[in-house]
Amino acid sequence: MLNWLGKKTGTAAVSSDMISKQRRYETLVRALHGDLYRYAYWLCHDASVAEDLVQETFLRAWKALDSLKDDKAAKSWLITILRRENARRFERKQLDLTDIDQCQVADQDSLSNEQVADHQVLHRQMRMLSPEYREPLILQVMYGFSGEEIAEILELNRNTVMTRLFRARNQLREALNPTQASRGHSNG
Repeated sequence: MLNWLGKKTGTAAVSSDMISKQRRYETLVRALHGDLYRYAYWLCHDASVAEDLVQETFLRAWKALDSLKDDKAAKSWLITILRRENARRFERKQLDLTDIDQCQVADQDSLSNEQVADHQVLHRQMRMLSPEYREPLILQVMYGFSGEEIAEILELNRNTVMTRLFRARNQLREALNPTQASRGHSNG
């Protein structure tokens, strides 16, 4: 039913808003489910827990979808929700984690043996970084977030994020090339 201004009223307006919200939500799920799952898996190293985290993230996102004003910020908004869901998991109880080496996430069929070995060494060294350095590096390298976006996601100052990224790279460089790193400066 239309009012005298030509606007939908009552049930028709509510129904139209719900359909619009549902489409927006489905678009987010289709576009970002894979990225959220990979990040959740990186956090917990367990496929079923990662899927549960992603489902909880999307459930919370559905409930708060009206608060997302800029669709360009959807990815960082969802990753923030996912991080908080992961933290809630530890508030409830500590779960057993599996070693990431037991599972394969990326398709390594197209890589040479040398590339696979290099990836494994790099992943091992990244896992050895402390979480304060590892997490911003993963967000930047794997997901392409800027320093500003990482600062927002991790709820840190941008300069803190940039320092942690710098130190994470230096620590990786030192771990991967110990002879060359000993000639340079050490930070971290």
